[in-house]
Amino acid sequence: MSRYIFSFIVYFAFWVAFTTSLAPAELGAGALIALIMAYYTAKDFSEIGMGNFTFRKILFAFRYTFVFLWEMVKANLDVAARVLNPKMPINPGIVEVPTQLKSNVAKLALANSITLTPGTLTVDVIEDKLYIHWINVTAQNPEETFRQISAVFEKYIKEIFE
Repeated sequence: MSRYIFSFIVYFAFWVAFTTSLAPAELGAGALIALIMAYYTAKDFSEIGMGNFTFRKILFAFRYTFVFLWEMVKANLDVAARVLNPKMPINPGIVEVPTQLKSNVAKLALANSITLTPGTLTVDVIEDKLYIHWINVTAQNPEETFRQISAVFEKYIKEIFE
């Protein structure tokens, strides 16, 4: 039963976030759609249901949102500066970035976080390594690429998903 409740809460939260409306008709439609989706997908959504929904994980997700947004702003400014100033170095390449994350969901979150940050693009994930296309490669050493590209994200993602 907790899987259905958890699925419903997640679907309904997305509905409210995307509609940005608290009108009774919108909330009713969202609740109905979330119920239908939870009914059909809850068995695949989560094996432990509400066990994922701890205060600690919510707190880390909240913190991660701000960390991610800050990193995105910094990366946008860096890429914009490179576009506006052709003398700034561009040394594109693919680097190997190790990860300590074990779950596939956590690796997916990390890969997407890196991809959504301008200047980097996750090309592949193989076991415990991510292959990242980087606009300005400044390191080849996997430990250094980890520190420069994914360490700030991984710290929070590990707490949220594992």
